[in-house]
Amino acid sequence: MAGRDRLVRVIDALAEVFADLSAGRTRSPARTIIEHGSHGEHGDPGPRRQLLAGTAVWERRGVGSVKITTLTPDNPDRGLPLIHGVVVLTDLDTGRITALLDGAELTAVRTGAVAGLATRLCAPEDAEDLAVLGAGVQARALVRAVSAVRPIRSVRVFSRTRARTETFAEWIRATAGHPGRPVEVSVCDTARDAVADAAVICTATSTDDRTPLVAADWVAPGAHINVIGGTHEDAIEVDPALLASAFVVVEERAAALEDAGEVRAALADGLIDVAELHELGALVTGASAADGRTSVFRGVGMAIEDTAAAAALHEAASTEAG
Repeated sequence: MAGRDRLVRVIDALAEVFADLSAGRTRSPARTIIEHGSHGEHGDPGPRRQLLAGTAVWERRGVGSVKITTLTPDNPDRGLPLIHGVVVLTDLDTGRITALLDGAELTAVRTGAVAGLATRLCAPEDAEDLAVLGAGVQARALVRAVSAVRPIRSVRVFSRTRARTETFAEWIRATAGHPGRPVEVSVCDTARDAVADAAVICTATSTDDRTPLVAADWVAPGAHINVIGGTHEDAIEVDPALLASAFVVVEERAAALEDAGEVRAALADGLIDVAELHELGALVTGASAADGRTSVFRGVGMAIEDTAAAAALHEAASTEAG
């Protein structure tokens, strides 16, 4: 769906919409989430599947969107995508439906782009080493997005399924980098091996566990981490203890308090205060800025992000067609 130029347009659009969100010029209503399938066939705990619906309007750009998606954690084991869905983009002036987009693809693009925006705002400008935990569609989107904003030269990957990880590594070798600047890709045996000394770390797993996949002391000082996985509001990918000494970035405080497992756990344990959560919009506008500490972006996804991403992709397609 998104080549590098289109992806940069999405990242730029997200920067604009977060600035508007910070200034109160737009808002992102909470998504409707219906959980089901929490019990297995014999009454045992089963995967927490979700049906989600999100709507938002971006009046300054004259667009609105409606997204319906499903999240089915056991799908990857069936050889099926974790997420299915559809996005409807509308023109606010006429009410006309202007585009229909694949919801799973748009989710991957905008989630990667939000992490790309956070990386642009927080990671060292010369960051070259990337670690990725996860090997699915979202992991690929993260590699694209981070590579669009930083000069990535090496990528270390880890996921629990070795064959899938090897396939992911081959995809990176074939698609990442630029002419004359190849990317070195390594498949690691453990998450610790992958994240050690990495300048940028991305976690994109479908864990539903409260046990961290990444320990705080594995992360190199000054690294930037994008945490975007987990299948429910208490799932944890990175040790919440890391947040106590890190520069913590979220899309919006209210959304993080509702859905970000690491943030919720760190607050409950008294490791951080709500005031220590820096919103992306504040970083975009310069009201706040990363200070050289290890930085952690914990994303949860917001409806207004889908609106901005869909608008940017639709505008790019219209420009190219014209």
